[in-house]
Amino acid sequence: MNLLKLILTSLAFASALAAQTITVAAAANMKYAVSDIAKEFTKESGIGVKIITGASGKLTQQIMSGAPYDAFLSADVEYPAKLALGGYTTTPAQVYAYGTLILWSDTGADLSKGVAIVADPSVKKIALANPKTAPYGIEAMNAMKYYKVADDAAGKIITAESISQVGAYVTTKAVDVGFMAKSIVLSPEMKNVGKWVEVDDKAYNTIDQAMVGLKNGSPANQIAAKKFLRFMSSPKALEILKASGYGLPKK
Repeated sequence: MNLLKLILTSLAFASALAAQTITVAAAANMKYAVSDIAKEFTKESGIGVKIITGASGKLTQQIMSGAPYDAFLSADVEYPAKLALGGYTTTPAQVYAYGTLILWSDTGADLSKGVAIVADPSVKKIALANPKTAPYGIEAMNAMKYYKVADDAAGKIITAESISQVGAYVTTKAVDVGFMAKSIVLSPEMKNVGKWVEVDDKAYNTIDQAMVGLKNGSPANQIAAKKFLRFMSSPKALEILKASGYGLPKK
C-alpha cells in the first residue's frame, strides 16, 4: 500500500512538473525573439512559457499592482531596478541584450536622409512609443533632439502605447515613418515590409535591456523562472538574440 501511495505521489509530482507554466512579461520589442527563446526553453526543460508583451513601464505598473508574472524582460535597466528597490524581485537585474533603434517606413519616405526626414514637409505623421512608459520612445526623442529636428517633428508625432502599436501604424500606412526596434523588422513576419535604416547609435543612449525574476508567482514558479532567466544566457538564446539584431552582453 505504501509502495502504491509512493508511486501515485511520484506520478502526481511528475504530472505537475510537466504541466508547469510560467508567465514572462516582456517588453514589446522582444515579441518575436522571446517567443523563439521560450520554445527552445520548453524543449529543454519541459516548462511551458506564457508571454505577455507591452511597454516596459506599463508592465512594471502591472507587476507592482500584483500581476502574476514570474519574470520580467524589460527594455531598460531602470524599471527592473525600480522593482528590485521595491522588493518585488527574486534576482538582481541583469542585462540580457542591447537594443538597436531604427527608422521604418512603408510609404516610400526617403530614409536615405536618416532621422532628418522627420522634418521634411512630405512627412506628415511620425509614430513612436510613449516616452513615459517605453524606453525606445525615450531614445527616439533623444535621436530627434540630437539631429535638431525635435521641434519640427513635434506637431507630427503620433504616440503609440508600445513598439507593437508603432508597428501597426507603420504597416497600415497610418503614419509616414515610425521609430522601431530592429528586432521587429528582422522578424519573419515583418522583414519584407517597407524599408528601414538604423539610427546612428551616437544619437541616443545605449538601450541596455535587463531581466529579473519576480515574487508575484508561486514558489515553484519562482524556481522555474530562475531557470528561464539562466537560459537567456545560453548559447541557443544568445544565437536567437543576435539573429534578432540585438547586441550581446560581454562575458
